Amino acid sequence: MVPFDFAYYRPQSIAEATALFLELEQQGKQPLYYSGGTEILTLSRLGFVSTAAVIDIKEIPECRVLDADGDPLVLGAALALTVLEETNPFPLLTKVAKEIADRTARNQITLGGNLCGQIFYREIATALLVAEADIVIAGPADIRQARINDLFHQQLQLGRGEFVVQFKVDRATATLPHFHRKRRKQGEVGYPLVTIAALKQDEAVRVAFSGICPFPFRSADVEAHLNDRNRPIGERIQAAIAAFPRPILHDIEGSADYRLFVAAQLLEDALRELGESI
Repeated sequence: MVPFDFAYYRPQSIAEATALFLELEQQGKQPLYYSGGTEILTLSRLGFVSTAAVIDIKEIPECRVLDADGDPLVLGAALALTVLEETNPFPLLTKVAKEIADRTARNQITLGGNLCGQIFYREIATALLVAEADIVIAGPADIRQARINDLFHQQLQLGRGEFVVQFKVDRATATLPHFHRKRRKQGEVGYPLVTIAALKQDEAVRVAFSGICPFPFRSADVEAHLNDRNRPIGERIQAAIAAFPRPILHDIEGSADYRLFVAAQLLEDALRELGESI
């Protein structure tokens, strides 16, 4: 049970949702946008989230779009992760999604909900960052579109009253050679020690990570080292590891040193599978 009472709203349009947010905020209700809702429920039971009003965006048509035939691909933020598994419009994103939680949870977890969540793994970000996806964001002032790489700095930088509507991925990018691997402490379900998502375009490898730091990241410095073909693979990987942002997670799931060891192994696997000479 959620340990507080709240009003529940289900707007049918972007304009209705943003107007509701302003109205409820003015009433002091600290409204939250709701997509999948699994994280809000979990964190509210732990006392980390509290609100007097929830705005469910799942009935807004633009948030449920799945256009896998056009260019770019258009993926609504309220699409459940299992929808990606069933339709597979972007294979790398599908692989990332299939490794998050279990299928029952993925029926509720959405693209936008995972990306905007407070639990810091936010693994969906890894595929979207290497794909250099565009993100459509709605707010009280306007609807805007921007490259996710410009807006995601440890977490998605949203303005007051804004929510994610859609993601757009270039069709050619969605078909590039790719690599995904997730290593856990144990078992097939759980948070990652390290997750890697990578694409290769024009002989250059793009790579993003989750589980190493308390935020997902893609780094130009890391990629510069990995793509420096004047150096042996081993040196490239060690230089890339040294360029990781800090801090490195050190917790019950695994030590910082062990995470970096696993990351180096997975980078070698990624480069090999993407056609690099080892």
